[in-house]
Amino acid sequence: MQHFRLSFIVTAVCLAAAFYWGGIMGVFIAVILGVLEVSLSFDNAVVNASILKRMDDRWQQYFLTWGILVAVFGMRLLFPIVIVAAATGIGFMGVTDMALNDTATYAKHLEESHVQIAAFGGMFLLMVFYSFIFDETKELHWLGYIEEKMSSFGKLEVIEIIMALGPLLIIQNYLPQEIRLDVLIAGVTGVILFVIVDSLAALFENEEEGEQVSEVIKKNGIMSFIYLEVLDASFSFDGVIGAFAITQDVVIIMLGLAIGAMFVRSLTVYLVRKGTLDEYVFLEHGAHYAIGVLAGIMLISMTHHISEIITGLSGAVLIGLSVLSSIRYKKLHA
Repeated sequence: MQHFRLSFIVTAVCLAAAFYWGGIMGVFIAVILGVLEVSLSFDNAVVNASILKRMDDRWQQYFLTWGILVAVFGMRLLFPIVIVAAATGIGFMGVTDMALNDTATYAKHLEESHVQIAAFGGMFLLMVFYSFIFDETKELHWLGYIEEKMSSFGKLEVIEIIMALGPLLIIQNYLPQEIRLDVLIAGVTGVILFVIVDSLAALFENEEEGEQVSEVIKKNGIMSFIYLEVLDASFSFDGVIGAFAITQDVVIIMLGLAIGAMFVRSLTVYLVRKGTLDEYVFLEHGAHYAIGVLAGIMLISMTHHISEIITGLSGAVLIGLSVLSSIRYKKLHA
C-alpha cells in the first residue's frame, strides 16, 4: 500500500475540495470520474511502466510528484483552455472565465475541437503502437508468427511514419472541406512530436563513451519524462471531453480526473517496483495493442461517435488476455 499512500492523500484533498465546491453531489461525481479515469487508463499505466523502469529512482519520483502537477493542471485544465482559445480566437483569460462561469458554452467549444484533438492524440498513440509492433529487436512475440513478421518490417526505414500518415490521409477525405487542413496539421504535429521525443531519447542512449554516464542518464531521464507526459496527454484528451457528458463543472472534472491520474501514476510505479512486467511477459504487448485500438478509435471518432464503454472494454479485454497468456507461458516454460 505504500506505493499508493500519496494517491490516497491526493484523493482526500480532492474530495474535500469537491465537497466545498459542489457538496455531496460534487464528491459523488468526482469519485465516478476518478474510477472511470483509472479503468480507461490501465493500459497507459502498463506502457508508462515499461518506460519508467529504465529511469532512475529520482526521475521516477519526479514522475510521481511534479508529473502529476503537469498532468492535472497542465493537461486536464490548462491545455483544454488553450485549445478552445486557439480554436475560437478568444483570449486565454476569456476562455478561463467561460470555463468557470459559462460551462455549457465552454463544453460546446471543446466538443467542436474534438476532431483536431482526436487527430493529434490518435496519431501520437498510433506511433507509440507502431514503434512497439515494428521493433525488430523484440524477441518475444505474443501473436507468434504474425507479430514476428510485423517486427521484421522494422528493417524498413520510417515504416511507422508511412503506416501512420496513410490512415490520416484517408480519413481526412471524409471530413468537411473546411476542417481538413486543420486535421492534417494536428495529425502531422502528433507524428512530428513523437519523432522528436523518441529520437532525442535514442540520441542520449547512444552518447559517446567520453561523456559522463550520469549526464547521459540525466538527459535521457528528461526526454523520457517529456515522453510520458505527452503520452498521458494523448490518453487524457478523450477523457476530458467525455467528462462533460457527466458534468459540466470544470472544477469537479479537474478534481475527479486528478484522483484518477494520481492512481494511474501510483499504479505505474507499483508495476515497476514489483517487477510485474517481468512476471507477466505479455502484459506490455496487451497494453500496446490496447493503445493501437484506442488510436484507431480516436481516428474513427472524427467521423463516427464511439461510446467510451467500447473504448474501456476493448482495452480491458486485451490486457486480460495478455495476462492469461503470460500465466500460460510461465507454466509451459517453468
